[in-house]
Amino acid sequence: KPYTKMAEKPSEGEENEEDTTELRFGKDFENADALLISEVKMLLEHRKAQHDNSDDDQELSAVFLKTLEYCQTFSKYNSKETIAAVRTTLQLHPLHKFELASLANLCPATAEEAKTLLPSLEGRFDDTSMGDILDDIKTHISYQY
Repeated sequence: KPYTKMAEKPSEGEENEEDTTELRFGKDFENADALLISEVKMLLEHRKAQHDNSDDDQELSAVFLKTLEYCQTFSKYNSKETIAAVRTTLQLHPLHKFELASLANLCPATAEEAKTLLPSLEGRFDDTSMGDILDDIKTHISYQY
């Protein structure tokens, strides 16, 4: 009788392959980049514009449209220039690409909030330096056009 084997929890002493708190993401994500919500929004808007300007009668999927709506709701940056500036600023710090995208997407208000949302930051950044990083993000948001 055919059956599907369920994923098993690692046994004691066996290391779990994926754990975001320790910046372990598994083999599928080793060479993947982490995108900002604003970058995904721009990609989806571009794809929608292509679709709208084509003679394609096929509708965009509900998932595509819901994802675009989500990105439009939670996008923090209005231009490619602002996104590039935020990325460049964050790349000056020893951040994992997941941490960089998470900080840029979540825009935590305080160092404590950032470390609560991203436990991997704990012990690597003191509150002052993390506060400076967050202030840099806020500056880019307030000066965007």
